Amino acid sequence: MLYKNNRFDCYTYQKALSIHVDEGRKKVDRDFHLIREMKNGDTAAMEQFVRQYYPLIRQYCQIHVLDRGYAEDLTQETFERFFRSLSEFHYTGKTLNYLYVIAGNLCKNFYKKKKETPVNVSQENLPNSGPSLYSVEDRLDLEKAMEQLPDEFREVVILYYFQGLKLKEIAEILDIRLPLAGYRLAKARKLLRVLLSEEEHHE
Repeated sequence: MLYKNNRFDCYTYQKALSIHVDEGRKKVDRDFHLIREMKNGDTAAMEQFVRQYYPLIRQYCQIHVLDRGYAEDLTQETFERFFRSLSEFHYTGKTLNYLYVIAGNLCKNFYKKKKETPVNVSQENLPNSGPSLYSVEDRLDLEKAMEQLPDEFREVVILYYFQGLKLKEIAEILDIRLPLAGYRLAKARKLLRVLLSEEEHHE
């Protein structure tokens, strides 16, 4: 128990929680001001906005398409579409989620166009971040594993393991209920275990 019968631990916990909340508020305030300035045509604010979110969106696209060049194109298109719709954008404190939605739709269109022409993958094209996913990257070719997952499961895996989002955030981005997001993640884990098992038997 972190704070039961322990005043110091209780104080430390409350202080840490307060710092976390304050940081969240600062980020929300910063985004709010950026959006307001961008709507007023402030190019400096636009550049700051891109610098802030570009790496995350590029990583997301790169995991999807497994190619740096295509990932850059999709990332740039994501921000272009965001800025084109900026006048209609209503700030709710979830700007990054909105960018993920745009990027996700672009990646889906990419899959449709490139389905018959697979992208060549090399290790240098793969992102190197995110928590361990049952050592998939070490034991099974990432492209093979991800391509065999149904689209709805692959999307949850990317957002959860590689982008570090919480299930609640994933549910909001995909416009599904939280239990369904949890179900898809659990199902994806099982499918990946099967893929790993099959790979071991083939070796």
